[in-house]
Amino acid sequence: MKTPDSRFYCPLITVGTIVLDENESSHAVRVCRAANGDTLQLCDGLGHYADATITKADAKACEVRVDTVENAPLKCPRLNLGIACLKDDALEEVVFHVAQTETDSIVFLRTDYSQEPKNSDLKKTVRRAELKSLVSLKQSKKPWMTRIEGPIEFDKWLKDYQGDLILCDIDGERNLKLDDEDCAGNEMRADNASEGNAPAKPVTLLVGPEGGFSPREIEAIKTFKNGKVHLLNLGNTRLRARTAAIIALGKVL
Repeated sequence: MKTPDSRFYCPLITVGTIVLDENESSHAVRVCRAANGDTLQLCDGLGHYADATITKADAKACEVRVDTVENAPLKCPRLNLGIACLKDDALEEVVFHVAQTETDSIVFLRTDYSQEPKNSDLKKTVRRAELKSLVSLKQSKKPWMTRIEGPIEFDKWLKDYQGDLILCDIDGERNLKLDDEDCAGNEMRADNASEGNAPAKPVTLLVGPEGGFSPREIEAIKTFKNGKVHLLNLGNTRLRARTAAIIALGKVL
């Protein structure tokens, strides 16, 4: 039996027979040329995975048998990225790279200097970003899928947010040292948490649009009261927003 060097997405992994959706079935049978008896690695993006044996290699509805469902040894990450809405395909590019890392969510923020139409709902961009996050989940073989949230007005997001913040700022530290508890993961995400097992507060890295956050927004971040605020210096050169997001994550992760 062979195992394709990829994971296959299955939103509900259970013991027994599972029928994969058409996209995953086609990828397994047509692209990877998997056949009856071969093994596929399934993941649900929520910390569960399983080895599944193909019982019917159908490119439209591939049937597999799961004997055991396993829990990921890694906890759900607490780190999130809050990035201002950007023009063109910049947000999709950011998602493509960030979703390969241990980042819990990416929030699209509408800021004072955002470079997208104020009346745009960004539905197409969000949907394409979700697809890129799914591809990154399977390619990177991580147990937790990076969620895509927004777009949301920055002021509303900051008002409702409970957790720590990291702001990319020229006056920040070059080598930011976070406590172990600041970087630690959770046993489960907030939407799956049971009573008495609530997750710890998140940590969100904030990256502004081209031109940065407005002075008003920077002041609101620096005076934030519902968590710690860290300032992170990314170097002496001026970076594009999409570049800053990747460099900043590399310094924090």
